[in-house]
Amino acid sequence: MGNAELRSIHVHPVKAFRGVTPREAAVEPWGLSGDRRWTLIDDGGKVVTQRERPRLALAAAEPMPGGGVRLSAPGREPLAVAVPEPVTTVPVDVFGTKVDAVPASGAAHDWCSSYLGAAVRLVHMDDPAGRRPLDPEYALPGETVSFADGYPLLLTTTASLDALNSLMAGGDHAAEGPLPMNRFRPSVVVAGTEAWAEDHWSRIRIGEVVLRVAKPCARCVVTTTDQDTGERGREPLRTLARHRKTDGRLLFGQNLVPESLGTIRVGDPVRVLR
Repeated sequence: MGNAELRSIHVHPVKAFRGVTPREAAVEPWGLSGDRRWTLIDDGGKVVTQRERPRLALAAAEPMPGGGVRLSAPGREPLAVAVPEPVTTVPVDVFGTKVDAVPASGAAHDWCSSYLGAAVRLVHMDDPAGRRPLDPEYALPGETVSFADGYPLLLTTTASLDALNSLMAGGDHAAEGPLPMNRFRPSVVVAGTEAWAEDHWSRIRIGEVVLRVAKPCARCVVTTTDQDTGERGREPLRTLARHRKTDGRLLFGQNLVPESLGTIRVGDPVRVLR
């Protein structure tokens, strides 16, 4: 794997929204700088994602200086949202885990609610250092994560996507492919490996940053959502169920936890340490 390199970096400031693809990003203990520090919640405090609202695929969030975000979506005037002062917090349910977050402005709630046609609120994680611990089965004490599904970073490889698309091409729903990498909403994409090589990694270095490979990523219905239209199909879950099913989970990509901090850059070499 001597020629493996970081092909692209993906930061999603608001969970479930489109993100940005910077040339470099700082790796913090809880993930890429600015990644998924914001999320939508419903009236009951539950996180709202593309699982329930595939139309979120068409909404975009760009980072602004100071941690704010600029929201845009079809049919809506863009809205700049500043980081709210942590005067009050509200409880957020992230897949059964309770986390405190700071509500954004009323204008932000209205903008998001109007776009989705449902009552939602936009909230910000002001202190990722202490808000949401990682699953202790796969983490060390004190390790935390932002509003990402479960882990600070998600890695995918171009070779594994090519292999998956080849498997799809021989299946019943070949017309749905080939699929782009954005279906899997990764943090980092690595090129120059063998297909599925990442299944066997336990510790890697991207540029100057060392990361632990915590566990494979189990995929959900979001991967069937076209990120350009919000429409859903049956792939890649149908093909993953045939070829990448383990203990009832459909696997693609690996979850990572930083062991050191630093800045990663597109083109950085990727080394397997263990």
